[in-house]
Amino acid sequence: MTIDATYLLQLTLNGIALGLLYALIAVGLSLIFGVMEIINFAHGEILMLGAFAMTFALPVLGLLYWPALAAAILATMLAGLLIYEVLLARLRTDEFERSILITLGLSIILIHTAQYFFTATPRMVDTQYGFDGVEIGTIRLTWTRLIGAAAALVAFAGLYLTLRFTQFGRAMRAIAQNREAALMVGIRPRVVARNAMILAAGLCGLAGSAIAPIQLVTPYMGQFLIFKAFALVTIGGLGNIPGAVVAAVALGLIESWVGGFFASAWQEGAVFLVMIVVLLLRPEGLFKRGGMRVG
Repeated sequence: MTIDATYLLQLTLNGIALGLLYALIAVGLSLIFGVMEIINFAHGEILMLGAFAMTFALPVLGLLYWPALAAAILATMLAGLLIYEVLLARLRTDEFERSILITLGLSIILIHTAQYFFTATPRMVDTQYGFDGVEIGTIRLTWTRLIGAAAALVAFAGLYLTLRFTQFGRAMRAIAQNREAALMVGIRPRVVARNAMILAAGLCGLAGSAIAPIQLVTPYMGQFLIFKAFALVTIGGLGNIPGAVVAAVALGLIESWVGGFFASAWQEGAVFLVMIVVLLLRPEGLFKRGGMRVG
């Protein structure tokens, strides 16, 4: 089989753009696990809420991409705050099983609520950019893919600066690395956990709203993406944010390459095949686990 270099470059660029959006989801999961030590099974439904918020904000705002994106992110951050205050605030760090049941139940409720109000019919989302894009020779990238990838990079840079140089970020890292020592210096775990949940929901909302113009929007879209995000967090090392980003971009590339040369069934199974291989060779993941590491 002859591989065309231009076609391979097209697949590579598409894979990087997709991987950066996957990374937003995985980093949100890593934040929640690092601070609260729980796996949020409703994380995919926050992404779905972001996608639906984008779907309904766009017509109201005249198909303008950026205001709709901001509205969707704010909506998911509010949803994250409500989820934390109503369901997660009273969870203790030793109630891992209870957190699974609560977030899994919330996931099911959100899926069926969305299906009741919005039906299961897939929705196509149009923006001011339509299908326009940048063309370099025979290589073409749509504006929605480029803007989504650029927004993800800006979000990662902002997250890095926040975690590294602000009191808010240092408190999150302190809780993740040593909860008892953080308590001794006056850091309040509940406030830190609430902020982490809001931040993770905002990242997920950015991913959902950026994915909405690229893929079909359905109540079940979060389910298809969250299992990949779980795999990415596991491959990168639980709580390791750079590890989650690297694993996500690698997955985007693998999916794009596999989908470009083989059947789509292999594309969907690629991430889990990689996860199994990684866990057999490195049970802790590719990078060091825990502590909400940012570098």
